[in-house]
Amino acid sequence: MTTIAITGGHIVPIEGTPFEGTVLITDGLIAALGPDLQPPPDAEVIDASGRWVLPGFIDAHTHLGVDEAAEGWAGQDTNERTDPVTAQVRALDAINPAETGFADALTGGVTSVGINPGSANVIGGLCVAIHTHGRTVDEMVLRSPCGVKSALGENPKRVYGEQKKMPSTRLGTAAVLRQAFVDAQNYQAKRAGAGEGFEGRDLKLEALAAVLDRELPWRQHCHRADDIATALRVAAEFGYDLVIDHGTEAFLIADLIAERGVPVLIGPLLTSRSKVELRNRSLANPGRLAAAGVEISIITDHPVVPVHFLVHQATLAVKEGLDREVALRALTINPAKVLGVADRVGSLEVGKLGDVVIWSGDPLDVMQRALLVLIAGVSVYRYE
Repeated sequence: MTTIAITGGHIVPIEGTPFEGTVLITDGLIAALGPDLQPPPDAEVIDASGRWVLPGFIDAHTHLGVDEAAEGWAGQDTNERTDPVTAQVRALDAINPAETGFADALTGGVTSVGINPGSANVIGGLCVAIHTHGRTVDEMVLRSPCGVKSALGENPKRVYGEQKKMPSTRLGTAAVLRQAFVDAQNYQAKRAGAGEGFEGRDLKLEALAAVLDRELPWRQHCHRADDIATALRVAAEFGYDLVIDHGTEAFLIADLIAERGVPVLIGPLLTSRSKVELRNRSLANPGRLAAAGVEISIITDHPVVPVHFLVHQATLAVKEGLDREVALRALTINPAKVLGVADRVGSLEVGKLGDVVIWSGDPLDVMQRALLVLIAGVSVYRYE
C-alpha cells in the first residue's frame, strides 16, 4: 500500500469549504483530508506549505490528439467529412497520446479532458473522457463513450453546401438531424420486437439509440441563439439529455436554457470574432449565464485555444463578472458531471481518484503556476 500525504497547503476541495491542512492519497485514491489530519508514519510527505491544492482541472471539449499540433494533414483526424451523419465513429480511435498538447495540458493543471469529433458533420461521432497522461489511450480512458457530438449552424451547411449535398441550409441541417433520430427510433422498435433473434446490427443507429435511451448525452455544437433554440426544440421532440457546446449567444436566451436545466460548455473565449456566429463573443458571457442560473463549464476547444490556457479564460471571465467560486466549479466538478465522471474526478473527496494539483498560489492569479501534478496519486508533471 502506497500513501502520499500532501501537507500544509491551502486545500480547495471544490465540494466543501477551503481549509489549511492535509490530503492523504492511498493506492491512487483520496483516503482522507482535513485541517487536523496527521499523515501515517509510512507516508511519502509532500510539503505544500504556502501553496494551493486543488483537484485537477477538466476541459470537457477539446480535440486533443485528434487534431495534432504541428502535424498538418498527417495529424488531422477531427472530421470524417464523407457523410453528414457519422454517429458511429469514435474519437477514441484517432487519439495520439504522444501529441504535444497532452504535455501542455499538464503544465496548466489539466488532468482530464473530453475529446470530441469535429463539427463538420451534422452528427460527428462518439466522444470520450480521458486522463491527460499515459502511453496508450486505453489506459487513459475515464469513460468511453461519454456523449455523441452534433453540430448546428455554419459548419455543416458550409461543408456539405460546398459539396452540393444536403444539408446546405439550417433547415436542411435540422431535417437531417430529425431523420437520424427517427431512423434510430425505428431501429429501437425493430430490435425490441425481434428480441434475442435480432439481426442486422447498425453501429450508427446504436449510437443514436443510446442517446434516445439517455445512456449518453447529446453534445450540441451551436453558437447563435437561434441555433440554440433549435437544439432545445429538437431535444424536446425526442426526449434526450442535451448539452450546449460553445453557447456564444446562450446569454440571450439564458432563462430558457436554465428553465430546461441544460448545461452550457462555454468557449473558446480567447479568440477573434472570425465568423458571424462569434459576433457576440465576450468574456462577460460566462458570468451572464451563471447569474441566470445556467450551470456552466469553461472550455478551450483545443487547439482553438491551447488547453493550458483553460484557467486563464476563467480568470478573465472572473475579471468580467463571473463569481470566482463558480469559475473554479466551471473548471472541475461541472465538466466532470457533463462527462459522466463526477464520481471519480472533479473534486477532492474521499474515494475519488487522487488527481491533485499543487499550485504556487491562487490559480486564478495569472502569475501563479502548477508546480506538481498527480494523476491517480502518481506524479506526472513537476515544474523545474
